[in-house]
Amino acid sequence: MDAKARNCLLQHREVLEKDIKTSYIMDHMISDGFLTISEEEKVRNEPTQQQRAAMLIKMILKKDNGSYISFYNALLHEGYKDLAALLHDGIPVVSSSSGKDSVSGITSYVRTVLCEGGVPQRPVVFVARKKLVNAIQQKLSKLNGEPGWVTIYGMAGCGKSVLAAEAVRDHSLLKRCFPGGVHWVSVGKQDKSGLLMKLQNLCTRLDQDESFSQRLPLNIEEAKDRLRILMLHKHPSSLLILDDIWDPWVLKAFDNQCQILLTTRDKSVTDSVMGPKYVVPVESSLGKEKGLEILSLFVNMKKADLPEQAHSIIKECKGSPLVVSLIGALLRDFPNRWEYYLRQLQNKQFKRIRKSSSYDYEALDEAMSISVEMLREDIKNYYTDLSILPKDVKVPTKVLCILWDMETEEVEDILQEFVNKSLLFCDRNGKSFRYYLHDLQVDFLTEKNCSQLQDLHKKIITQFQRYYQLPSLLPDQEDCMYWYNFLAYHMASAKMHKELCALMFSLDWIKAKTELVGPAHLIHEFVEYRHILDEKDCAVSENFQEFLSLNGHLLGRQPFPNIVQLGLCEPETSEVYQQAKLQAKQEVDNGTLYLEWINKKTIMNLSRLVVRPHTDAVYHACFSEDGQRIASCGADKTLQVFKAETGEKLLEIKAHEDEVLCCAFSTDDRFIATCSVDKKVKIWNSMTGELVHNYDEHSEQVNCCHFTNSSHHFLLATGSSDCVLKLWDLNQKQCRNTLFGHINSVNHCRFSPDDKLLASCSADGTLKLWDTTSANERKSINVKQFFLNSEDPQEDMDVIVKCCSWSADGARIMVAAKNKIFLWNIDSRSKVADCRGHLSWVHGVMFSPDGSSFLTSSDDQTIRLINGKTGQIDYLTEAQVSCCCLSPHLQYIAFGDENGAIEVWNWQLEEYDVLQAHQETVKDFRLLKNSRLLSWSFDGTVKVWNIITGKVEKDFVCHQGTVLSCDISHDATKFSSTSADKTAKIWNVSNGELLHLCAPLSEEGAATHGGWVTDLCFSPDGKMLISAGGYLKWWNVVTGQSLQTFYTNGTNLKKIHVSPDFKTYVTVDNLGILYILQTLE
Repeated sequence: MDAKARNCLLQHREVLEKDIKTSYIMDHMISDGFLTISEEEKVRNEPTQQQRAAMLIKMILKKDNGSYISFYNALLHEGYKDLAALLHDGIPVVSSSSGKDSVSGITSYVRTVLCEGGVPQRPVVFVARKKLVNAIQQKLSKLNGEPGWVTIYGMAGCGKSVLAAEAVRDHSLLKRCFPGGVHWVSVGKQDKSGLLMKLQNLCTRLDQDESFSQRLPLNIEEAKDRLRILMLHKHPSSLLILDDIWDPWVLKAFDNQCQILLTTRDKSVTDSVMGPKYVVPVESSLGKEKGLEILSLFVNMKKADLPEQAHSIIKECKGSPLVVSLIGALLRDFPNRWEYYLRQLQNKQFKRIRKSSSYDYEALDEAMSISVEMLREDIKNYYTDLSILPKDVKVPTKVLCILWDMETEEVEDILQEFVNKSLLFCDRNGKSFRYYLHDLQVDFLTEKNCSQLQDLHKKIITQFQRYYQLPSLLPDQEDCMYWYNFLAYHMASAKMHKELCALMFSLDWIKAKTELVGPAHLIHEFVEYRHILDEKDCAVSENFQEFLSLNGHLLGRQPFPNIVQLGLCEPETSEVYQQAKLQAKQEVDNGTLYLEWINKKTIMNLSRLVVRPHTDAVYHACFSEDGQRIASCGADKTLQVFKAETGEKLLEIKAHEDEVLCCAFSTDDRFIATCSVDKKVKIWNSMTGELVHNYDEHSEQVNCCHFTNSSHHFLLATGSSDCVLKLWDLNQKQCRNTLFGHINSVNHCRFSPDDKLLASCSADGTLKLWDTTSANERKSINVKQFFLNSEDPQEDMDVIVKCCSWSADGARIMVAAKNKIFLWNIDSRSKVADCRGHLSWVHGVMFSPDGSSFLTSSDDQTIRLINGKTGQIDYLTEAQVSCCCLSPHLQYIAFGDENGAIEVWNWQLEEYDVLQAHQETVKDFRLLKNSRLLSWSFDGTVKVWNIITGKVEKDFVCHQGTVLSCDISHDATKFSSTSADKTAKIWNVSNGELLHLCAPLSEEGAATHGGWVTDLCFSPDGKMLISAGGYLKWWNVVTGQSLQTFYTNGTNLKKIHVSPDFKTYVTVDNLGILYILQTLE
């Protein structure tokens, strides 16, 4: 340190030690890199304030010139201007070279200029925002030595002041644009006397040798003139930085042909001044990673080591630099208060987040409320009304026009004032404006106006009802989406329970909303407001929620299904059915077709329970031994237990820190085991959810768990990706045995019925049997070897053994690998059967209780029943005849074969003709009147034959795929065809003209009939056609338009049987459910 600086510090040492508080001064010096954390700790350990100050000065005396300058600047920044003045003469002469300081990355020249100009030091914790800093520097460069204004504006706490200081912390910029220096003035909210004091202080700083005047200016006008002369003659080419400007009249006092950089929350403040103007808006939030970086620097931890609450704090702070910094500073002093400060943020207790930095406002709520207080009296109430706006929602102007009963232009003028003062944000999308609040502003408003919220919500509902009559909203209205999404929210918040129930229990509302936004949001609202809806009518609430849950997959598709027809499929006691029936009867009178499912009562006991306990993928579910409960686990890291009959949730446990892969009930149902990707195995009390054991000995994710079958002495087996199995005794805290032998992940394990053996399946291609008592390997079966001699004989091929199942007597074990099933006799250790029926991977195998057969399930979408002793599958013998039929008068019998030929027999005369009909197998045909035959084939063609002459009379190339079904209208003028190309077509018999394409593919290539169209039938009058495929559809033959769609529970409808009067329809889906439908009259 220079002798002059050292002597100045020693001279004033006593005064400094007596007056300064070291805490914030050390923050600045640490951020500048001139004080270490350990030195700070040493100062803090001193018992009194004066001793702490003495220790700090003692340390500075041992340091270099930079420490002196940092200390001096810290005094200025923290308000010790009189003490800083004592040290001013001792500021060391610093070289103006461009060599950068090794710590802060700025030159000594910059440090001196900013120090003399009173520019604040970097915060204790500083995170660069280079994009914004560059934008400010570019605007400053545009001033080009001429008078002008650069405005940095944004909401409270977005970091405007830090950005302004950082922008001038640049050697090149200062040398090139502002060689006269930089002068910082913290203005804030001022009255006239306060502004005069600010101007007087600035004039004193600029005229330290008192060469222009020895007295202070007495009024604002005199101060303005004095400032103009000083800037023009003593400090030309300098930059004046005005921090935190609130009022235009304040800015006029500095309007004296200077280059000015200012920060403000109101971008309109420069409207009152002249000259070039440039604006830099500051976004209201940091990204998540920047926020975590700030916290990590405050608490001196790596980002990866921050506790889980850190992420939640950043989320609750909404990325506000101010809030993150306030919380970080508090956590530095109170490192165990993560949970406490998170709770304060979540509860919107802003007053408890007290000042812990040099920010000008005592608490966060004060910083935001000061902006609101500055609004004109006549528009303050309008800002209060914004308290009810939902978070993260951009609200159309039209919504606020309705709320305030004003014209669009009036509303936009008011909102623009809020935008100018950074109290609101505007997003312009084409010609329309959408407005939104920062989340912190929403939190502030809801806390401040909590007593008025109910009335404010009621106000918007009342105004809505004045303008609209539900469901008259049209999709093209600007505000339509807002009301569909948030009308229920406002009703619930206004405690308008009667109106909310009327809305949610309306089939018209459900139709209108789901058609526009899909069913997911509506289902969420039924869950969100269930406590209100159940209070009104629990049964009706359940009716609608079940209707949405069971039909959600249909309500989200295009074209949108007829919701009245879906409602008619509900139980007759359901409110949904009652409303649908009432609407259907009204529409039937106008010619609309509706269908009643008349036998639905008989199948209502089929899977009416749809349980969605998890918020993510479900990986495993199992019944309790008594069948009364179901446990499930999945990717949401939870274990759920619910009643098997009703779906009522019994337990919800945050079981693991990562995805839960498997769960299992103990034999007596007292315990549930879970295993997870987090490498842990846990045992839970199945009734209370209490954690009984927490085992943490696997080194990789644990894939499976299984209890022994005996209830006398429980053992749990677990298999892991660390290639080992472990046996756990529930009476011990550690693993009882570790079973080594597999060389790849263990996927599955099962105890034998007598618990003497444990079977394990692995990705190494083996099945191993282990002795439960000794934990020794009894037998290893290399399943992989049975694939090596096949048609794909690579030695390094992957054969993952997926699962296994024991027969009830424990004599045989079945194992699945790839697309094969293997059966072994345990005693003879020999392979009994090798079943190869499946075309793709087998994922599940299970013996029947008597062991006579077993079920397999596969990716080929089949379930097969196999003889458990021989391994044989009972196939139906494939006949050479592909189809046959009788003529209407029983004169002819016809057979179609796989070679594309048709044989027509006159069985009375014992004569036959062979029609070489098609190039591929004949799918089916129909004998018509007048000795004609209609045939259709896998080759995509339909042909009309004269069976007397054996000649083709008509040949139609109808489809690109197999023709699955045909039908001819009763007047024989039209025929229809369906195909594996997923279309149905109506043709003119006489000339082969395509009249209508009834089931085209959508633009995305998806079939509009849910798959193959497999069957169809004309009505007796030929005006209507019914087709079957993924579901049933009725068509207008004249126009080709769809009249109605009936969605079955399953799919793949093969046939549709129709009554002669075309009013009753019968079909069966792939789930085996019978549908008897009748036209509603």
